[in-house]
Amino acid sequence: MGQAEEASVDEEEEVKLLSVSWNQDNSCFIAATTNGFRVFQCKPFQESMRRMFGQNGGIGIAAMLFRTSIFGIVGAESNTEFPPTMLKIWDDYNECRVDEYNFMSKIRSIKLSKDYFVVVLEKTINVYRFKDLKLFYQARTVSNLNGLCCLSHHVNASVFACPGTSKGQVLVEHFGLKETILIAAHASHLSCMTMTLDGTLLATASVKGTLIRIFNTRDGTCVQEVRRGLDRAEIYSIALSQNVQWLAVSSDKGTVHVFSLRVKNAEDDANTTESSTAGAPANNNYNCGSMVPVTQTNTGSNTSSSLSFMKGILPKYFSSEWSFAQFRLPEVTRHITAFGDQDTVMMIGLDGSFYRYSFDPVNGGEMMLKEYHRFLKTSKPL
Repeated sequence: MGQAEEASVDEEEEVKLLSVSWNQDNSCFIAATTNGFRVFQCKPFQESMRRMFGQNGGIGIAAMLFRTSIFGIVGAESNTEFPPTMLKIWDDYNECRVDEYNFMSKIRSIKLSKDYFVVVLEKTINVYRFKDLKLFYQARTVSNLNGLCCLSHHVNASVFACPGTSKGQVLVEHFGLKETILIAAHASHLSCMTMTLDGTLLATASVKGTLIRIFNTRDGTCVQEVRRGLDRAEIYSIALSQNVQWLAVSSDKGTVHVFSLRVKNAEDDANTTESSTAGAPANNNYNCGSMVPVTQTNTGSNTSSSLSFMKGILPKYFSSEWSFAQFRLPEVTRHITAFGDQDTVMMIGLDGSFYRYSFDPVNGGEMMLKEYHRFLKTSKPL
């Protein structure tokens, strides 16, 4: 791989964005394109790295390891030398390939943490250790075309989550504790999932796209359920803030919803739950009617129906928790959301757009646009 090269205006207009992903602390994101990959820092917003590999050098998937020089990259369909069945671990500082891994089927997604890197195939997930670059763990899943998988990122937590072997099920592995939890999260197939940095909380959505459920990964208990809407939707992304006070959801409806979480922080909640539910079995019921005690924050509360006092009599959506803050984006492209600092939410779109919005943590409501950039000129949204 060579140094970054300056593209001509004509070449720039021909570049197409194939995928985008945030790094682990949302300080940067990486864009995989038809001629390489680019890294952008979010504050202040600017391009910080560009690696280009020529007209046939498309990168289909790219992942960062925080803000280090270590990257995971997968070739695009158009790449004649680097196929979408191959993962390369690349050290950009030393300009060398650390290792590469070939598979029989297309790679759906990759995840990196300080201890592990993960390759997600349609029905198999392989977990490798960075210390020896060898296969450490393998999981079988239902068909997982979206490449769903989560890894924790704290030094003392090694938590892994992925779809299970049955519809709507989540498999959680606590590598350090050598514990396995199975969660029946939804009645329908999973469409999206995310986890807190320390791995104590997991948020999931199904292909229906109406409800998002938050689970304690230590015992599988559902601690909260929020409603995106009544109509079926494709959930593009779920994000949890680092202070574990907020959850954001983007979908094909074009509206990004922000919800208030009823937890003080993930570590305190995990310790409280562990002591009060020691030895409790995993929750194998996707109904969240019974929730474990959690700590109410001093922020605003999610809205609910004026008929919520009739819970148990009227249909369940009358007692649902609805979003605390909202804003609309173009429905023509996929947006992936993440939390920034000082009550802000960021979005990166597959049309090459970057948004930063702020929300009122007490009153909620419509959010305010604070920043917009076009980080890549794309002729056609993908």
